[in-house]
Amino acid sequence: MAKVLAALRHHWKKSTFGACLLGWGGHWLYGKHCDNLLRRAACQEAQAFGNQLIPATVPLKRATVFLNPAACKGKAGNLFEKNAAPILHLSGLDVTVVKTDYEGQAKKLLEIMENTDLIIIAGGDGTVQEVITGLLRRADEAAFSKIPIGFIPLGKTCSLSHTLYPESTNQVQHITNATLAILKGETVPLDVLQIKGEKEQPVFAVSGLRWGSYRDAGVKVSKYWYLGPLKTKAAHFFSTVKEWPQKHQAALMYLGPTERPPEEPEGKSRPPLPVRIYRRLRAYWLSPKGFQEVAPEDWEELKLSTIELCIATQNRQLDLTRTEDSMDICIEAESVSRGQFIQRGSQKMRDPHVCLEGSQHIQASRCILKLPEGTEGFFGIDNEEYEAMPVEVKLLPRKLRFFCDPRMREQLLQAAVQ
Repeated sequence: MAKVLAALRHHWKKSTFGACLLGWGGHWLYGKHCDNLLRRAACQEAQAFGNQLIPATVPLKRATVFLNPAACKGKAGNLFEKNAAPILHLSGLDVTVVKTDYEGQAKKLLEIMENTDLIIIAGGDGTVQEVITGLLRRADEAAFSKIPIGFIPLGKTCSLSHTLYPESTNQVQHITNATLAILKGETVPLDVLQIKGEKEQPVFAVSGLRWGSYRDAGVKVSKYWYLGPLKTKAAHFFSTVKEWPQKHQAALMYLGPTERPPEEPEGKSRPPLPVRIYRRLRAYWLSPKGFQEVAPEDWEELKLSTIELCIATQNRQLDLTRTEDSMDICIEAESVSRGQFIQRGSQKMRDPHVCLEGSQHIQASRCILKLPEGTEGFFGIDNEEYEAMPVEVKLLPRKLRFFCDPRMREQLLQAAVQ
């Protein structure tokens, strides 16, 4: 024992390094053990769903998973196979996994996909945007959009996860909770933005559209990875060195919010055919005949000169008691100093759709963004880049239903009661 202590004293640098390495290794192994316990508990909970008896005449529910293996820097495939796939297969679902090989493939696959009972998106914001765009471009989108959608957050940016699931610092727990939420069946309605250019097919988004300097600088943050925690401030600082002041000119036309109709209860039975015929005939004979003048739409027009324009849904803060349907338009102030730009850029990185102090806030149901001829740059639509062009943005209120954690839905219901 004395020899060991003497050796440790004489080689204290190596001893210190070895102790640190041993401590780190023990912590890493303990973390792996905790992750395995989380996976085992989730699989046992999923097994309870799989053990439920169903009549022989009732077919298994079909679930189609759209997996983007390239998400999370190529780690998404492994994350799915270790944390989500076992839960889905134990649940009793008839699971079909479709792996995308290139950008835009999910849109094409959705156009030819046959009927399914569930759609599950495994990836990040880009995968979500592709799947819902392909879904809502279908000729039968009115029927297909009623299929509930599950989201398994595997990407680098997963904006929807903050709305659908509780916050968690453990990635394994976050993924298993999201997968189990699909089995529990609780859903919430989410708004969708339809974004259409002059010639292009429409693109659909559940978060929103960003155009401006904060977005442009945020895209370049990863280039300064070697600066560690200073990379965000560095990206915004070098953006001000390259060009200042940074102003974006445009014209905006918009319509105000629309009244929200009452939501029909889920599972409502359809009236018999004679009742439907009677109601249509009654509505026809009681409706006023002759020419009816349609009130013109009351468009507001605004000239913009801003650092950034953001058009976002209200999915980040769901409110079941809202009486109006609208999207949030945030026009950032153009008169900011370089220091304010760097500071606000850090806030925008944490919450891209936050409306900062001094900004103009508008609520609208539809808007038209007109850009000057020759405008360069890119839009960020659900964190995906699209060439900047004149677009019409239309709100599709409560268009899609996403599975959510029952605890989140309970919080929303309690907030509605209060």
